[in-house]
Amino acid sequence: MAEPRAAFTTKAAPVLIVGAGIFGLSTAIHAARRGYTNITVYDHQNYEKNQYEFEEGCDAASADINKIVRTAYGDQVEYQEMCTEAINEWLKWNTELASGNDLPPHMSSKDRVFINNGCTSLNGTTSMHNYDIDSIASMRAAGLKNSALITSDKQDQSEAKRQGLAFAIDPFNRQKRGLPYTSLLDTTAGYAIAHKACWLALHKAKRLGVHFVLGGHKGTLKELCYKDKAQTEISGITTMDGKFHAGSLVLVACGGWTPSLVTELDGLCETTAGSVAFVKIPRGSTLFERFSPENFPTFMYKMGGGKNGGLYGFARDDRGQMKIGYRGTKYTNPTMQADGKVRSVPVTRWTRPFHTSQIPGHALNIINQFIDEELPEIRAEGLGVTSTRLCWYTDTFDDHYLIDYVPGKKNLMVATGGSGHAFKFLPVIGRHVVDIWEGKETNTLPKKNWLWRKQVMGETPYNVIMQGHDGPNVLSNSNLVSAGVQNMAKL
Repeated sequence: MAEPRAAFTTKAAPVLIVGAGIFGLSTAIHAARRGYTNITVYDHQNYEKNQYEFEEGCDAASADINKIVRTAYGDQVEYQEMCTEAINEWLKWNTELASGNDLPPHMSSKDRVFINNGCTSLNGTTSMHNYDIDSIASMRAAGLKNSALITSDKQDQSEAKRQGLAFAIDPFNRQKRGLPYTSLLDTTAGYAIAHKACWLALHKAKRLGVHFVLGGHKGTLKELCYKDKAQTEISGITTMDGKFHAGSLVLVACGGWTPSLVTELDGLCETTAGSVAFVKIPRGSTLFERFSPENFPTFMYKMGGGKNGGLYGFARDDRGQMKIGYRGTKYTNPTMQADGKVRSVPVTRWTRPFHTSQIPGHALNIINQFIDEELPEIRAEGLGVTSTRLCWYTDTFDDHYLIDYVPGKKNLMVATGGSGHAFKFLPVIGRHVVDIWEGKETNTLPKKNWLWRKQVMGETPYNVIMQGHDGPNVLSNSNLVSAGVQNMAKL
């Protein structure tokens, strides 16, 4: 068991969490449940005003209309087990909402935060990707045989229909077009309604006594403060209003902004952008029903890479927004920082309004080609991409999260490196964070994969990071476009 590296003398000692995204929210909830009574969460965004709605000015990765929730995780059984636990909690959250008791403001008993409409992972060929093959083996070994289905298998098709997921067998009507449609259907899966889930989590944390300081100078981190000139022991933080806040533990969980705030992350984490497009389905259109979550699954498309791969998407939401994302290319925004080093930092519609909601033209072309080939009915209705945005993540070189104390910095922790697959664990990830800060069970999976580490010389990283201005996917070298527009723009 690892020794905790924070100056706790009592659970009433002040804990400061910087960042109110999923890592910060979940940690606050689980720390409060474990008896910590003096927790304050800071964030520069006023979530109490925008309620995690991107269109209202929220630009964090956690602020989105939906995120994939899936049990299928290749041969990574530890994540599979963790997701099974998370889905049980997601369902409990739905039940709590349905009861109508103690609802967050602006939510009703009709709201849900998890939609179980299955997830179809299509490779586009006659065979499945190895990741999906491994997922089937792992899920079935765990007793989830009826949850990991092969869509071209007749018996599995019957099982999908029995579960009410016949629409997820061939959502792109490829069989009718003479195209292969063999894929993995994870029937446990679906999506989280992200902004509502975060809003509910914030409400839960408040009910447990967690204090939030959100928005403006009072909620914005200015600097980490130290007890000594050698900067080996954190004493707290200073916010942009000039106030000092003492902390026995400071946890930095600021998503894409974290590597710039904790520069010890160099070589371990980098901020990268995925590209997101939205198709607005009019309520009067026949496609409104076609792409409803009752008739269309969450999907992943050629996520193993290859030509025009790396896509994922969702059924339309209540407002008719159908989201399609592209992570086949992860873009960076290398920027010179005060210490003379270059790090990628987020640039969004709200941090740089001049760029509105532009994404690289390459990404928009791939999304449009996918719509042309796999969802031609959208074109037949005269519809197409209506808006776009960048979504900033923090990638680690090995795609595992980073949850640990910063080496050489007593009382300072980070929870970051979501690498585009952390949101599904919102209800449970905080328990693991608190375990690590207390020094519990850090030698077991999945937690031992999340501890501080370095790339091993000669090993091929999952994500190639920290290439700076010489990297192949620098935003300033891209042709940035808006929906339906092919104009050049430079950062």
